[in-house]
Amino acid sequence: MTGTAEAPQRYFEDFTVGETFYMPSRTVDDGHFAAQMVVSGDNYRVHYDKEFCRSRGYPDQLASGFQLVNLISPGAGDFGTYLDDSLIGLLELTTRFRKPVFRGDTLRPALEVAALEPGKTTGVVVLRARLTNQRDELCLEGDLRFLLKKRAPGAG
Repeated sequence: MTGTAEAPQRYFEDFTVGETFYMPSRTVDDGHFAAQMVVSGDNYRVHYDKEFCRSRGYPDQLASGFQLVNLISPGAGDFGTYLDDSLIGLLELTTRFRKPVFRGDTLRPALEVAALEPGKTTGVVVLRARLTNQRDELCLEGDLRFLLKKRAPGAG
């Protein structure tokens, strides 16, 4: 498969440190909570019971950390469209949760190329993920490490 005019294919050496990819913002709503519950099987009350949350001092349902990780998926933005020919796989994902996220929060995900680690025929692209809310507070940060083919195997 080759890239289209809308999404030219990119290989390891086509990325630069500092390059940023944005995904669409999302307002966390009941549908997100319901989908997460179905997919994960998570039934912890703080994630699904509004009255329980309020009785514990939260303004509303508290989003699961796993729910937030889904929002930094590179496939939700342009990054994933460039990799049809070069992606070998996701090697590692680390996350740090900085602020709680509640139902009704609007979140903006972004991925920035933080490092490039070349090998002989492949390279690792390290993306720094950031998820900020409507108040510009950092809610999640972390790193995703992707193994990509090089366009010219053996090139530095």
